[in-house]
Amino acid sequence: MAAERSLYAKEERLSRRKSIDFPFLFLLLLLLTLGLGMLYSASSAQSQYDTHYTDSTRYLQKQAVCAFIGLGAMAIASRIPAKFWYQMAWPLYGISIGLLLMVLFFGESVNGAKRWVNILGLQFQPSEIAKFTLILLFARLTRIYDTDAKKFRYGVLGFGAALLGILIPLALEKHLSAIMLMGMVAVVMMFIAGTSPKWLLTGAALAGLFVLVYVSFMGYAGDRITAWQHPESDPSDTGYQILQSLYAIGSGGLFGLGLGKSRQKYLYLPFQYNDYIFAVICEELGLVGATAILLLFGALILRGYWIALRANNRFSTVLAAGLVTLIAVQTLLNIGVVTNLLPSTGIALPFFSYGGTALAVNLGEMGILLSISRRNNAQEDLL
Repeated sequence: MAAERSLYAKEERLSRRKSIDFPFLFLLLLLLTLGLGMLYSASSAQSQYDTHYTDSTRYLQKQAVCAFIGLGAMAIASRIPAKFWYQMAWPLYGISIGLLLMVLFFGESVNGAKRWVNILGLQFQPSEIAKFTLILLFARLTRIYDTDAKKFRYGVLGFGAALLGILIPLALEKHLSAIMLMGMVAVVMMFIAGTSPKWLLTGAALAGLFVLVYVSFMGYAGDRITAWQHPESDPSDTGYQILQSLYAIGSGGLFGLGLGKSRQKYLYLPFQYNDYIFAVICEELGLVGATAILLLFGALILRGYWIALRANNRFSTVLAAGLVTLIAVQTLLNIGVVTNLLPSTGIALPFFSYGGTALAVNLGEMGILLSISRRNNAQEDLL
């Protein structure tokens, strides 16, 4: 009997190991590899300038270290069952709020924005962690509320209170891009949970009103709106970045100038290796190359939702859907800004833009999706 149990346990471990979603993992690693390659191309000129022309890989080296850390986090997360994340939802949510409040008192400014904290020599953005913990808490609340999510008390007030716990500190930081991103992801998750569409539409209208008021009182945000609508009216200041981005996209044509041959990256386009890296992609790889990368993102996102639909419990389904939605919304907003379809938001392109915290956290989140895919055929008690 003991031998049979041992054999069964071994077979179950092998089955779980085989059940990991390899198409999703392949797409993810392919995007990461392309992202690191494009980051080097987009940042090489800026790196040489910042190091007095002694090193063209400064930003690539830092990003590669964070990618290595993120891959380690992904490998670990891929073996952690959903039960662990279910139990850690509230503690991690509280920690995130504490870190966001730390930014207000002990935060460090980078490029004029005070959104970083330094703990034991490690500098990171708490907002990146807060995005994950908000999704995690929403997934737990969805399972707790169940069909009660259709009621205003739970589907609106319950989720809304959890959302405000994160958004209020972000508003005090004037972190409008994170507010907008989390708000959009929250709406999708509330819809999945069962919140009535009429309340979601009402909330969207109120959010739009908030943005208008916020922009009216925050001068820098108002300048972004003006630059978005009429970049040509101030080509040397507020409209400069948008115009340079459009120049890069237009000069790429159908097949691009060639990998590494961007002209705009030579200090013409600001943040060419960060928020506007997609403009360099268009310039070097052209419409064909940029479309191919967008198709890879689309395939990754669709595969992620497929994993969510096959999850073995409601918590895992909503958690996976929330994490995939975060990647999808970030991608759409970034590309919308770079092509001037949307006003500047400061949202990076996942797996491509320079930013160690975002890359490491994103990879760790993808590890959770792999864990969910690994356990699709296994029953799991969350309580």
